[in-house]
Amino acid sequence: MTDPFVALLVVLTILQVKHFVCDYPLQTYYQLSNKGKYGHPGGILHSGIQAVGTMAAFIAVPPTLALGAAIVVGEFLVHYHVDWTKANLIRRAGYESKDSAFWIAIGGDQLVHHLTYLVIGGVLVGVMVGTG
Repeated sequence: MTDPFVALLVVLTILQVKHFVCDYPLQTYYQLSNKGKYGHPGGILHSGIQAVGTMAAFIAVPPTLALGAAIVVGEFLVHYHVDWTKANLIRRAGYESKDSAFWIAIGGDQLVHHLTYLVIGGVLVGVMVGTG
């Protein structure tokens, strides 16, 4: 892909679809209910699925092996810790779905995930432009 604008749109579209698929249809109760327990396999599994799914963006803009690995590891770490933080905030505060603060926490969690995808897209396309 040679047009950086088109490449960025394609990468961001792939990451948005990936996020939906991994955060909703592929997320099980086991993953969801254990994301607030640090180091629990359920949260690790969920973030691992998200991180592996991120590699779909590499079809549009292939990174070097080192950059691709850094993106996948970075996505895993950010996703894991954002989910863990959100789950603990909700649990400790006792928020329930009827509380506006619950939805603010959910929305903040989603915002950080989507901002992460902007960074990933910018890095991939930035490297593509720099080497093109």
